[in-house]
Amino acid sequence: MDLTEVRIKLLPVRQGHEDRLRAFCTVTFENAFVVRDLKIIEGQNGYFIAMPSRKLTARCPRCSGKNHLRARYCNECGSQLKPRPVTEENRLRFHADIAHPINARTRGLMEQRILEAYEQEVERSKQPGYEPAPYPDMDYDEPPEEAAQA
Repeated sequence: MDLTEVRIKLLPVRQGHEDRLRAFCTVTFENAFVVRDLKIIEGQNGYFIAMPSRKLTARCPRCSGKNHLRARYCNECGSQLKPRPVTEENRLRFHADIAHPINARTRGLMEQRILEAYEQEVERSKQPGYEPAPYPDMDYDEPPEEAAQA
């Protein structure tokens, strides 16, 4: 399967913040299938990609509203939720991948292409007059400083 397009949306590095998220990414496979919201993260051993994921939820026993597993109170009715018992199986599992490669080889190929595109975008961003490419399909909140200036 061929990666035919990689689009990068750099995030501003904010002084005084420890955020390791550097960019969001959208990849297109064979001009036919798109996966959005991959994350480029700076780790201890360099950059890596994180697949798009969703928070795992549980239903409120009182109103059946969906709530994140760490929630203490229901988003719908406000009732207090019982803490979920921590077992070896669910100890750190609060998110589930929406899309992900099936094997290490495919992940490596994707990561290589995406990180190359990221490095190219970072280099372009250092040029005078840099304008980021339009990225209308991004779904993230702007930092409060940027939202106030817009």
